[in-house]
Amino acid sequence: MVTTLQVQTHGQGLYEFTDVLSAVVKRSGVKDGLCTILIQHTSASLCIQENADPSAQYDLERWLRRLVPENDSLYTHVFEGADDMPAHIKAALTATSLSVPVQGGLLMLGTWQGVFCWEHRHGSHNRSIAVHIG
Repeated sequence: MVTTLQVQTHGQGLYEFTDVLSAVVKRSGVKDGLCTILIQHTSASLCIQENADPSAQYDLERWLRRLVPENDSLYTHVFEGADDMPAHIKAALTATSLSVPVQGGLLMLGTWQGVFCWEHRHGSHNRSIAVHIG
């Protein structure tokens, strides 16, 4: 089964969509297999991260922002704003696709794991995520 999910973002940060993805897996009827997701953008990424304590997400975002600062004089791709080239770099350093095993019709995530869209731009975006379950 292949489908596309939409995740609405409102600036930089991690946006959890575990529940939506779990519902897609359940509707697919696949009991044992693999769920593969791909974000169809070059300025956002995906990650599996702790979903119990928001400070872990906050610290990740701050760390990546420090690693890849805006307004670096080395950037030449600046037409779309100060956050554009750093967003591309952040997406290249993180993951644009993930695979999660499915067992008994459920994603085999750990107790504190959630699936997130990691928005690297300041503005609001509607991010498309392709999902294959098989």
